[in-house]
Amino acid sequence: MAKYVPMELLKSLHGKICSHSNMYFAERYGTKYTGKICNPRTSEPSEAEAATRSKFAQVQSAIATLSEQEKSAYQEAWKKQVKYRTLRGYIFAQEYKKL
Repeated sequence: MAKYVPMELLKSLHGKICSHSNMYFAERYGTKYTGKICNPRTSEPSEAEAATRSKFAQVQSAIATLSEQEKSAYQEAWKKQVKYRTLRGYIFAQEYKKL
């Protein structure tokens, strides 16, 4: 991916430009990037890939149903660790372990 300095029109742009575009914009830790999707996949996912996608979907739905008390408990635990850089990543990993 190439770094870019956004002009005023592109400051809030992220993701793909449109559904048939192969160019995307992303931001990681404050640095903005642009990239191109080369050789997009045309085959169906394998059984193992479908199972992984399903597991990720289960984790996402579990995260969405967390109570405020659970979220605050995760936030306190996240502050005490150094492995995960984001709270969301920490929560995802902890919920993923439960499956």
